[in-house]
Amino acid sequence: MSALAVQKATGRQWAGLAVLALPTALLGLDVTVLYLALPHLAADLQPSSTQTLWIMDAYGFLIAGFLITMGTVGDRIGRRKLLMIGAVAFGVASVLAAYATSAEMLILARAALGVAGATLMPSTLALISNMFADLRQRALAIGVWATMFALGMAVGPLVGGVLLEHFWWGSVFLVAVPVVALLLVVAPVLLPEYRAPQPGPVDLMSVALSLFAILAVVYGLKEFAKNGLEPEPILAMAAGAGAAVFFVRRQRQLVSPLLDVRLFASRTFSVALAVLLVGLVGVGGVMLLVTQYLQLVEGLEPLVAGAWMGPPALMMLVAAISAPLIARRIRPGYVVAITLALSTIGYLMLTQLDSTPGIALVVIGFSLVYLGLGAIAALGTDLVVGAAPPERAGSAAAMSETVQELGIAVGVATLGSLATAIYRGRIDGNVPVSVPEAAAYAAGDSLPGALAVADQLPTDLVAQAKDAFASGMNVVAAVGAIGITALAILAAVMLRHIGTIGSGQIDDDEVRL
Repeated sequence: MSALAVQKATGRQWAGLAVLALPTALLGLDVTVLYLALPHLAADLQPSSTQTLWIMDAYGFLIAGFLITMGTVGDRIGRRKLLMIGAVAFGVASVLAAYATSAEMLILARAALGVAGATLMPSTLALISNMFADLRQRALAIGVWATMFALGMAVGPLVGGVLLEHFWWGSVFLVAVPVVALLLVVAPVLLPEYRAPQPGPVDLMSVALSLFAILAVVYGLKEFAKNGLEPEPILAMAAGAGAAVFFVRRQRQLVSPLLDVRLFASRTFSVALAVLLVGLVGVGGVMLLVTQYLQLVEGLEPLVAGAWMGPPALMMLVAAISAPLIARRIRPGYVVAITLALSTIGYLMLTQLDSTPGIALVVIGFSLVYLGLGAIAALGTDLVVGAAPPERAGSAAAMSETVQELGIAVGVATLGSLATAIYRGRIDGNVPVSVPEAAAYAAGDSLPGALAVADQLPTDLVAQAKDAFASGMNVVAAVGAIGITALAILAAVMLRHIGTIGSGQIDDDEVRL
């Protein structure tokens, strides 16, 4: 490892990093643009509350389900080649999403975007591990990689706000087209190709097992959050867990496994993955509610709401670029723990919307939430990739991205469903019998539904609907505060053995593991 550590990256590698930033920024932009566009597409396509969650979830579910597979495929056919194939597919799926004429069509397009997106993220991260051998340069490069995702999120609301002011909601998806075109031109020039020296075949049974395990577990969690402890979600989660067990056993038997499960023997690898997963669950759920709160409760226009979403995303950008630099002097586990503790304060601020409503409270609280996100995105990813030997970088990168996308999807599904359940509980029984049946159903289903038929509802019922939404957001933020507090303690205790970045120091307890 010491020999690799002295190999410094050249200008060509840093230029290649700029190329890899294109799809990374695109995916970050895609996240915040869609959240901002949700009220507009809801008014046009009129999805149910369940369809709305699937519009948000389909992308995350499919990208999480296919990341492990695509990480392995990239090792076999070439990481740069897979990146370019995925970019084309992402562009085509973006066009389909832009011109969707129904909620069902948009859900399918989002699912296609998820499959295409699964080719982009592990390819970019694995190529970084190939291009930057020096430990400090690799940590900084991954910090830049995470920063570009944050930058995409920061620019997304502004770009989306401008587009929504002048065009229909589908225009936000078309931003991907010029980015994909530029990537296809410059990638063959500046990016190296890498494929495993002796690649084995892709085991289709492993692909099916991994996809089924992830989708079944997440579906079960989603239904459990919405309907409670009923047979269907229990069976779904049990089936997913069973498939996961068979998947792990099969990986141990294969000569060329889809996922090298020996990576989990490293405590650093396992704990860093847990930090990424739980951290993104909280962010995914709260992000959905914050963007809706600004537009639906505070009544902000898209451009103004997008501008208010800029400071939180910029806070994430600052944390992502500075955390690896700070971790050169302070142990990464402590840096992660401190930033997560600050995030907890942000979640607690968001629990006060019932008693202290206001844009400033939301923006400051969400900025602190994003501060922790930036730190764990940069340092957590570096710890995961760094815990794996170079020949297994593809598997490690795929796992890192899988848990992050899965975390966002689970957060939207479970915390979003929790907020919806609280909303319905608060509204149930308060809709006057004089309200038309269709309008009454819409008002009782969700706040977007209530606002869509506001002209048919009493004024006080619309105000109650907004209060009910804020109550759901308060509870979700409280759940997030509890989870992130536990996560900060976990990081401080379980990652304290890792030395500062570049020192190569790992205490004996990790070696024994």
